[in-house]
Amino acid sequence: MSLEQTNKNLTAAFFEAMQRADADAIADAYCEDGRVVTMGNTLISGARGKEEIRSFAAGVLDAFPEGLAFTVHAMTAEGDRVAVEATSAGRHVSGRDYRNEYHFLFTWKEGRIVELKEYMDTELVTDVLCGGARP
Repeated sequence: MSLEQTNKNLTAAFFEAMQRADADAIADAYCEDGRVVTMGNTLISGARGKEEIRSFAAGVLDAFPEGLAFTVHAMTAEGDRVAVEATSAGRHVSGRDYRNEYHFLFTWKEGRIVELKEYMDTELVTDVLCGGARP
């Protein structure tokens, strides 16, 4: 199997962990010095290391008691990088529907995420996830 196909399979497994709201599996996908970078200027934007990812992922996913479903629309791999176009849908604890559009850029090394960059509609994040609060 090619490196690109291996990394695409790992990326698909990562999305399966997000579907299950499995914060430990999400965090365990990262190498020890791996990080996620959430783009934009929201209360949840910024870079987080592996242990912070473990608690942060649980908190975000807990905000969707019925689950947050991700649909991957396209996945492209080159070398150690996998680009993903995806959407999400779920009902936030506030009762509001949350449907966002994303571009994720994964960088893999030896089967673990080195860096995940997350691009999305930050106004929707502010309105629903952050209750309108801004940094």
